[in-house]
Amino acid sequence: MTTRCGFAAILGPPNAGKSTLLNRLAGAKLSIVSPKAQTTRFRVLAIVMRGESQILLVDTPGIFRPRRRLDRAMVAAAWTGARDADLALLLVDAKAGATDEVRSIVEKLAQAKRQYWLVLNKVDLVPPPRLLPLTAELTALAPFEETFMVSAATGDGLDRLIDALAEAVPEGPYLYPPDDLTDLPDRLLAAEIVREQIFRQTHEEVPYAATVETENWQERPDGGVRIDATIYVGRPGQKAILIGSQGSRIRDIGAHARQELTALLERPVHLFLNVKERPGWDEERARLRAIGLEEKEQ
Repeated sequence: MTTRCGFAAILGPPNAGKSTLLNRLAGAKLSIVSPKAQTTRFRVLAIVMRGESQILLVDTPGIFRPRRRLDRAMVAAAWTGARDADLALLLVDAKAGATDEVRSIVEKLAQAKRQYWLVLNKVDLVPPPRLLPLTAELTALAPFEETFMVSAATGDGLDRLIDALAEAVPEGPYLYPPDDLTDLPDRLLAAEIVREQIFRQTHEEVPYAATVETENWQERPDGGVRIDATIYVGRPGQKAILIGSQGSRIRDIGAHARQELTALLERPVHLFLNVKERPGWDEERARLRAIGLEEKEQ
């Protein structure tokens, strides 16, 4: 029996649907999803089995013009994921089209002498006559080896994409047990699920000003787990918004995150949240390392 195994990095601008695509292909929620842009902050690996192939899908942060050290580390993580992978998938929001951000990424990909594919996402939201001109416009900028038209939300076109990936990854032994879903540590996964709820339940600047760290992970005799997590924010006003009137919002965030984690970990979860003010956390190297990021030169 010949087995195949390889990495496929999913690149693209913020809000192209990278996390939704990864979760849909993995058949499980591994990367947090939000209508807001720039949700993913570090690389997330999904282990997908297709026939005798093990496809290691890498969801990377959206590529945008960085301002803070956090931004630079996120963009560095995206390009590192692309460089380290056997092939890269450029995911483009077909409804948004060939934006300046997309063009900038395509031009950089064109300079890299490696295998990359074009994946147009959200095609269910676009009239079919608009898709071919968009494809032609992008392939004129870079020689994509393959082009796929999909909807990560509905699943349309994903069977063809995953079959092509299964054939494209190189021959070789599996790198992970076939029944594994991800290499993401449970502590980091728990922090991300809490952060997703912050995105969903707060607005404006708060989600981007917050980071979550799992401070304690304690196995319980009943098979459950106690998780203590701290949410760091930059200003007192942000802390007040997260806590809410008489603690109502932080209770809601905790309740929804606990429900998600219980389903994901398949065991009882006892989640305790604390909110602390820490100005400038997004410029601290140690804090970025704690959430799985390293700032590197491009």
